[in-house]
Amino acid sequence: MNLNYMALAVPIFLFFIGLEYVFSKILNRRIFNFNSSVANMNVGVAERLIDLFTAGSFYFFYDYLHQHFAVFDIKPTVLMWVALILSTDFIWYWYHRCGHKINFFWGFHVVHHTSEEFNYTAGSRITVFQAVIRTLFWAILPIIGFPAPMITTMLIVHGLYPFFTHTQLIGKLGILEYILVTPSHHRVHHASNEEYLDKNFGDMFIIWDKLFGTFALEEQELVYGLTKPLDSFSLLWQHFHYHVELWYAAKQKKGLLNKLKLYFGSPSDFDPGMRSFVEKKFLSKNKVRVRSQKFRLYVLLQFSVMVTILFFLLLFEHQTDLFLQTMTACFIICTLINCGAILEQRRWVFYLEFARGFFVILTTFYYFPHPTTLVFMTALTLASLAYFSTLQKQYLKSIYGR
Repeated sequence: MNLNYMALAVPIFLFFIGLEYVFSKILNRRIFNFNSSVANMNVGVAERLIDLFTAGSFYFFYDYLHQHFAVFDIKPTVLMWVALILSTDFIWYWYHRCGHKINFFWGFHVVHHTSEEFNYTAGSRITVFQAVIRTLFWAILPIIGFPAPMITTMLIVHGLYPFFTHTQLIGKLGILEYILVTPSHHRVHHASNEEYLDKNFGDMFIIWDKLFGTFALEEQELVYGLTKPLDSFSLLWQHFHYHVELWYAAKQKKGLLNKLKLYFGSPSDFDPGMRSFVEKKFLSKNKVRVRSQKFRLYVLLQFSVMVTILFFLLLFEHQTDLFLQTMTACFIICTLINCGAILEQRRWVFYLEFARGFFVILTTFYYFPHPTTLVFMTALTLASLAYFSTLQKQYLKSIYGR
């Protein structure tokens, strides 16, 4: 059976997150927050899910460039593997630096820095948009002459390493601090302290920061997150809020040149007041104000089921057809949005249950197109609509309490 063993990354990452959580309790270190941790992992789940549909295109993109534009025909020797890992990390440094210095790129990268906690869950906050942008930067590698199999293999290794630098439980690592990006170096990068902004851009090697003047040692007590906290656990808002802010800021600019200057200007020069403006315009204040935390159990249950479904979807990728993959992806995306909305105690989460039910019904009828199935699903839908108001009240009561 042709299994996709990359799916094992899901339980492996969850194992290390759990391990870090256990050690944080043993060491009496309060580095986890339920709402923030779930929001962080939701972003990671979304990235793994979308990667199911995009990873192959990245490979073919590199392969096409190599076959048509390669300057050299590089072979996978030991020396060339060393050259590739250094080249990959060097390009990442400049991509990462652009991601902090240019508004357009920061709009995609900011998702990774939204978390106000720093642990392995924050290491999973990688968006598919970021993957697309950095792929464009790495496009130089196949043009130089590195073949697609070498590049994709290296990118897997290069993608695994930084996950383990997102922790507060590992101190300084002696001589390795001079060569590698360590947890200490990366803690500085995620800090919102003014003296640590835009420092330590390296992903695997810290040498680039030392060469180009962006290195800083961890010396002060660190505060994590954005300089202006986002204060939202919504999957969609975390992904798109900065580009929404840019859009409305650009509408206030006259002339194409001024709009381009805004998009390719620096985040440090961007008006922070635009955040409040778009939040008032797009974020509903209609919440369920309750003291109960019982909704956390429902979120945890949803997340557990969703991650299990994702794991098997990835594992049996080659045995499932496109329709099932698409319907499952839509179901998972609805669940991710649902979890974030419940964490913010939104009333409209009930409508998402109908959306998820729609995908289940559609999938069931697609594979079991029997008249009995249609009659049963239709009756269930009509009954739900007839008792919509009652069901909504009971649903909100069940997850939020009285």
